[in-house]
Amino acid sequence: MNINIQTVHFDADEKLLDFVGKKIQKLATFHDRITKVDVFLKLDNLVHAIKDKVVEINIHIPKQNCFVKSTSKSFEESFEHAFDAVTNQLKKKKEKLAA
Repeated sequence: MNINIQTVHFDADEKLLDFVGKKIQKLATFHDRITKVDVFLKLDNLVHAIKDKVVEINIHIPKQNCFVKSTSKSFEESFEHAFDAVTNQLKKKKEKLAA
């Protein structure tokens, strides 16, 4: 599984990158055919003083993809929401394959 973490409009610290990387590794337990995972960490709403933190997770599986986008005031919270949503998608796709 190839993991690609990109930051847009800022430089992420090691703590955030480690947090994201460790959680993404756990996705292999939900689906065994994941080839690539793209994670985008963005600062949105640059007009206002308080910037929203946007997390996008795009998972590549042969013949299908999963995509989730989440926004909140912290990257950790956004990532948790996106991670929960994408794990649900993976579980549903795996159940369809088994049926």
